[in-house]
Amino acid sequence: MKYLLIFLLVLVIFVISVTLGAQNDQVVTFNYLVAQGDYRVSTLLATLFGVGFVLGWIICGLFYLRTRLALSRAERKVKRLESQLETPAEPVTQPVVSKE
Repeated sequence: MKYLLIFLLVLVIFVISVTLGAQNDQVVTFNYLVAQGDYRVSTLLATLFGVGFVLGWIICGLFYLRTRLALSRAERKVKRLESQLETPAEPVTQPVVSKE
């Protein structure tokens, strides 16, 4: 239910932005590092927003993947240590020291 509401909210925002963007036909010159181009404002904003959204998901995904890998390594280490605790170690015999 929660995901359905989030999806509907995103869909409404997308429809509103497309509707408002379709009304804006102004052409601007966009200068980037190696060239420049003339683009409609709505197209330019939608493209840059999409690139930023995808880039953000990639960066967050990499951080999430790194965290999951660290968690799995830690869980394996905990299991290994717990198994060492369950198996008793050989008793250590201490040498008898006589006092003279």
